[in-house]
Amino acid sequence: MADEYPFEISPMFEGERIRKDGMHVELSGPKSKGYELVRATPMDEIEDGKFTLIGPDLSEMEEGSRHPFAMIYKIAGELVEEDLESIVERRNHDFQNYIQGLMHLNQRYDVWIRVSKDAVAKGLTSFEPIAQAVMMLFKNELPFIEKVEAVYITDLAEIEKEMDNVKAIYKSRDDRTRDLHDEDVDTFYGCTLCQSFAPSNVCVITPDRISLCGAINWFDGRAAAKVDPEGPQFAIPKGDTIDAVAGEYSGVNDLAKSLSSGEYDRINLHSFFDYPHTSCGCFEVVGFYIPEVDGIGWVDRDYAGVAPNGLPFSTMAGQTGGGKQVVGFLGIGINYFRSPKFIQSDGGWDRVVWMPKHLKDRVLADIPADIAEKVATEEDAADLDSLKNFLTEKDHPIVQRWEEEAEDEPEDEEEVQETAKFAAPPMMQNAMPMQGMPMMMPSSSGTGGIKIILKNAKVSIEKVIIQKKE
Repeated sequence: MADEYPFEISPMFEGERIRKDGMHVELSGPKSKGYELVRATPMDEIEDGKFTLIGPDLSEMEEGSRHPFAMIYKIAGELVEEDLESIVERRNHDFQNYIQGLMHLNQRYDVWIRVSKDAVAKGLTSFEPIAQAVMMLFKNELPFIEKVEAVYITDLAEIEKEMDNVKAIYKSRDDRTRDLHDEDVDTFYGCTLCQSFAPSNVCVITPDRISLCGAINWFDGRAAAKVDPEGPQFAIPKGDTIDAVAGEYSGVNDLAKSLSSGEYDRINLHSFFDYPHTSCGCFEVVGFYIPEVDGIGWVDRDYAGVAPNGLPFSTMAGQTGGGKQVVGFLGIGINYFRSPKFIQSDGGWDRVVWMPKHLKDRVLADIPADIAEKVATEEDAADLDSLKNFLTEKDHPIVQRWEEEAEDEPEDEEEVQETAKFAAPPMMQNAMPMQGMPMMMPSSSGTGGIKIILKNAKVSIEKVIIQKKE
């Protein structure tokens, strides 16, 4: 392909990261605007292989600059239907990452792309070869696509003009699963598109739980598995219901053990704390446990500030991603907020204490009326003290948990006190979270050791060394 394109194309380039010092240009992303969209189109309305660019081309962009960027692909074929749009859209992530010197992250209107300096030095001076390569891969890898046409937009005014319409399309896709629930089906769907970045991640898609990236719902998964049985979306027999509230099913557990090479063998689809769903890195929102108030906060990619725990989205996303089960952190798609099973194993909305205002406003219609005004935003609480004051003033349900826990405190501290020298192994020391992360900090004891009080905690320690005090 070197003769046809000014770059190599191979799955081996998936996972390539382009850092700022190696970047020629950045397209869309958290500091600009853009989107990616696939539309099913009648055959006679598509000119196969046609590429249109609206706005400046790559050769007109200065090194180190940032630009808005949108990609629209029109697809046609006898088997093409609207249910396949989301699936093809997510494969754009796959195929663009096949291109050496191109990094594609996220999805929908969160899409984020970088072109490397090396790629430009080797002759990549236009977006057309990228579009042509992606269209070629669409037709080769997804044979139900008979025709494809691409439109790329780098003009900000044009992108802004279409953004409301594009978001309405995304919303109409998400609304399809409103009246369908986990108990109504015997098959869920899985997606492994993000395994190049998170090797042990397996995204489980159910009627009540959209994909972490927010781009694939249950109907999309079903359509993809039907037309491309060997593709990255596949059926998961639900199996026996082990715990309907937590969302634990034998079929999901079996798959988790198989695809993670035994790294984990249980997944609770609707639990934040106990065997939570893994998080890849493409998630739209990250949830974080705040032990100081025993509540859960949520922050999305569009929030540029810091949460009450003192951490921005980027830091918590790094802690959460990688395809791991991280107790106290959870990546989700925004549409999961609208699910009637939203973290129901851990209290659902009654456990939510903070979100950025723009995110809260976006899902406000799906927050129970009796809790909506009791969930703080950055306008109400900027730190832990102000958050606790707000929750107390609003009589948030979490306050009752505090009172119940206070009543359960043991009167005799000897029941919970152990004095010892404690040496944490390097693995645990490296994993020690900072302020606001899920742990209970040790306090000093008058006997010279340490006093540890653990509440609702899950502790995993490889080695404890107890030494006699000389």
